Amino acid sequence: MQQEAAPDSFDVKTIRQAITSPDGSSLVFNAVGYLWQKSLPNGKAMRLTNSERFEFEPSFSPDGQTIAYVTWSDTAMGAICLYDMKTRMSKVVTMSKGIYRTPQFSPDGKMLVFLKEEGNDHQGFAYCTEPGMYVITLQNVAMHKLAADGENPRFSADGKRIFFQTGGYLFGGLEKAYKSVDLNGFDERTHYSSIYANYFMPSPDNKWLAFTELFKVYLTPFIQTGKALDLSNGTSAYPVKLVSQEAGINIHWSNGSDKLHWTLGDTYFSTDVKPWFNLQEKAEAPKPVSSGISIGLRMKHQKPNAKYAYVNARIVTMKDSAVIENATLITEGNRIVQLGKSLDIKVPNDVQVIDCSGKTIIPGLIDVHAHLGTFRYGLSPQQQWSYFANLAFGVTTTHDPSSNTEMVFSQSEMVKAGIMTGPRIFSTGIILYGADGDFRAQINNIDDARFALKRTKAFGAFSVKSYNQPRRNQRQQVIAAARELNMEVVPEGGSHFFHNMSMILDGHTGVEHNIPVADIYDDVVKLWSNSKTGYTPTLIVSYGAVNGEYYFYHKDNVWENKRLMNFTPRALIDSRARYRTAVPEEEYDNGHIQVSRSCKKLADAGVKVNLGAHGQIQGLGAHWELKMLAAGGMSNYQALKCATVNGAYYIGMEKDLGTLETGKLADFVVLDTNPLDDINNIGSIKYTIANGNPYDAMTMDLLNAKKRMPFYFEQLHGNNDFQWHDETHGFHGQHCGCRK
Repeated sequence: MQQEAAPDSFDVKTIRQAITSPDGSSLVFNAVGYLWQKSLPNGKAMRLTNSERFEFEPSFSPDGQTIAYVTWSDTAMGAICLYDMKTRMSKVVTMSKGIYRTPQFSPDGKMLVFLKEEGNDHQGFAYCTEPGMYVITLQNVAMHKLAADGENPRFSADGKRIFFQTGGYLFGGLEKAYKSVDLNGFDERTHYSSIYANYFMPSPDNKWLAFTELFKVYLTPFIQTGKALDLSNGTSAYPVKLVSQEAGINIHWSNGSDKLHWTLGDTYFSTDVKPWFNLQEKAEAPKPVSSGISIGLRMKHQKPNAKYAYVNARIVTMKDSAVIENATLITEGNRIVQLGKSLDIKVPNDVQVIDCSGKTIIPGLIDVHAHLGTFRYGLSPQQQWSYFANLAFGVTTTHDPSSNTEMVFSQSEMVKAGIMTGPRIFSTGIILYGADGDFRAQINNIDDARFALKRTKAFGAFSVKSYNQPRRNQRQQVIAAARELNMEVVPEGGSHFFHNMSMILDGHTGVEHNIPVADIYDDVVKLWSNSKTGYTPTLIVSYGAVNGEYYFYHKDNVWENKRLMNFTPRALIDSRARYRTAVPEEEYDNGHIQVSRSCKKLADAGVKVNLGAHGQIQGLGAHWELKMLAAGGMSNYQALKCATVNGAYYIGMEKDLGTLETGKLADFVVLDTNPLDDINNIGSIKYTIANGNPYDAMTMDLLNAKKRMPFYFEQLHGNNDFQWHDETHGFHGQHCGCRK
């Protein structure tokens, strides 16, 4: 199925943390890293501030005159800010740096309750001591801690208690609860317990409770009995109403508690509360809400203004085995506009020339099974180190077959808009999980399958991962729904051979992870070659064999790879590479190398084998996977084909990616040595060109442009070798860089 890799402009689908103003006149939300405001119903979405810091999680004061929100800067860290709707000015109200989350006003507007996070691998861990729930009094900035645990805190209607939830959100535990404490953190009460409910939202008057369960939005009276009630969509002890036809996030209330709002993708939904609980005998029950208001935020796709000419290079086009010696490639914007023999091309005067004498140019690598670390909820860093690591190793396009929908698509859109730096990011979002869990997908008919696929298509997904759906008819229902919605289905067999074979028979787009048998025979080869099913073996984590990554930990001093260490927290590498798993040499031959031989057999029979590095080691893992594909007998060209042409075909983007041709996107890699001579030469990357932007692959600085910012582990409080002094964020009363 053909997909558009880089349209000139795109609709922003990932609307996060949306809230409706108390007077109902506007919607404020996070998208592409910043806060936006849209007049309802048909206004144009506009930036709320002009800050360069990222902005998240807005909350209106009860009078609608102030918005509390959090900011993030990779160098200045985070703060809570207040935005005055009249003056259009912001000020910081927190006295110290940290990672702040979810500020909410008290009913009288004089206090905020919020979270301090403990840190993470994307934003770092500095200034993250004493995480937990806090209350701050705005008049004198007095702050005190309520509890170490809890999420989504908010004041009760009388302002005397704090409601919060435990057990996590999606990907959380199966023991969730909705609780409250007094303003000193004592007198804890549990109001509800639940297995599958993800998010709890009481109405401002505390008469109603909205919640999400397995992606759907429900409404129920908020019952406070002094005893914990079991909450689920199937309870019969009190009324629970399904109010959304499709999935929903960002559930929130009108100021008068009479309307419930939520979003899905770029659509805003609302419903009145009373009709759902009308007890008159002849009253017609309302139907789940199916239509809403388009938020309508559209942005231009980033592309450089400059033109570049890469001259005197060897160009491995990956099209029909063509290699052009002493060639020139010219880019304009994000496209290749000329390519051929240098003698046949006259370089215009307005083009920046980059001499590539003695170097080899290949298409950018495409990693179609790339877990980039976006499972988290919360805030995005301004620079995601895993994206830089992939670009530094020549990976210019990624497809993540399992991730957090909100985070991965939000960052994908930030990359498209040029707000973040990274490879092209595509994903399935949250998987269609068949086993138990708070994010499982219940599929018992075609309508269930449609619901499951629409929930991520709304955010821009063109693919879905069918994972551990136990019955074959369930998997076939997913495929049928995907065909209706023009989506791909990439499944995982969980190391079960016959499961894998049925995936091929049923017409899946591909098989993710290797089949768990080393030797394959003509029955498998003929079946696979007569299908159109692709194969992404991820040899780096081989099923039924020693993981391929252990071979490289065993053979190499991975922590000495300077390119890798420039873009990866040292602690992540040291914990994997310094304490090595070593096995006898023949175990590697009987392990991932034997599996690789099966890949060679399938490739020779016409099966499109793809490169997938599974996110084991960002960037470098793609090189390992490429080498392992070659280790099974593939030629260097065949292996490169898995990493370029085949991957582009697999995700439906062969018209734009995978080969070097005039008119295609300018995604390619300049190497000092030729990988056709030796596949190990893939490590000699000099420049990575992503969407026409040329980067020094060792530093990831744009050529002849500003240097990148330091990552958290390069700063003074970081743990890598490089040191950098971070700036001061500012304190109460100072502006937050948010002036109109």
